[in-house]
Amino acid sequence: MVQLALLLVLAAALSLFVTPLVIRMARRLGAVDEPDQRKIHQRPIPRLGGLAVYLVFTAVVLLTQPLTTPLLGLLIGATVIVLLGVWDDVRGASPRLKLAVQLLAALALIPFGFHVEFLTNPLGGIIYLGWWGIPLTVFWVVAVTNALNLIDGLDGLAAGTALIASFTLAVVAFTVGNMAVVAVTLILAGAILGFLRYNFHPARVFLGDTGSMFLGFTLAALAIMGLTKGPTALSVIIPIVILGIPLTDTAFAVLRRYRNGRPIFYPDKGHLHHRLLGAGLTHRGAVLTMYGVNVVLGASAVLLTILSTEQAVLLLFIVAVLLLTAANRVGMFGSAHEPSPEVSAETSKRSNI
Repeated sequence: MVQLALLLVLAAALSLFVTPLVIRMARRLGAVDEPDQRKIHQRPIPRLGGLAVYLVFTAVVLLTQPLTTPLLGLLIGATVIVLLGVWDDVRGASPRLKLAVQLLAALALIPFGFHVEFLTNPLGGIIYLGWWGIPLTVFWVVAVTNALNLIDGLDGLAAGTALIASFTLAVVAFTVGNMAVVAVTLILAGAILGFLRYNFHPARVFLGDTGSMFLGFTLAALAIMGLTKGPTALSVIIPIVILGIPLTDTAFAVLRRYRNGRPIFYPDKGHLHHRLLGAGLTHRGAVLTMYGVNVVLGASAVLLTILSTEQAVLLLFIVAVLLLTAANRVGMFGSAHEPSPEVSAETSKRSNI
């Protein structure tokens, strides 16, 4: 346990040191979000901050962890995603190019053992997927990658969500005895924790697509490594619960844009954080509210690993009802609306959410 805690502290300390260096580099590269009348920040803010999280995560993993085949595949895929993100933050990339590279990075995981092999039937037994597990794996990775990108709309929101998800993945992996995944997720959590010092409102740096896509991709891959291999009841559902907020928000965004006859990548202001701001919450209040929901979902995911099948199904039903009720209360089933003046610059700058 002490060694695991040291990994967390080491990654956090390095992130505190590296992030200011990346901020200066982003300014030199021109990866800066300039203020205008649509944005609330009064000075240019670098948007390449996720590179610091990636560099710290990769360095600590290589220095402290045995380079297993799955871990090598994770680092290769994450590097592809980060290169895409850097290009997008500095030069700009079309949605089609981003989706194509995301698919390539997800497919690159398959030869390294990332493969959802079966689904656990809550009513009993196991459903083996065969080759269908490959497209399911790719869909999962791409979906989570974009889900973290789509919620990156307020200072500290995506990073904090990923931090809570990392801690939850570590706890669940610990309960099933997958210590390798515990170590890697704690390293990721530490890298995010140090970065949040500069990213929480008022932000000195944004994650950018570099960071949001890296975090989504890495969390999706770690979930496959740690939580989908065991034959416990609802094992494949656990990662979905952990990442419930970004996945739910993305699902609503797709449905909303389809209903409005708009392309999936068409920007709108109907995301959950927009709705909370429109309901009168402050910037920090909206972020902290979503943190709280993420913590509740994380606790629910941990409970799923220790409850009986019947109890787990009941808990899932209760969580789903509460989540959908809350979404309806804040207007997630309605059409998109313009954001309140509190909407972050991170939201306004994006062209794909």
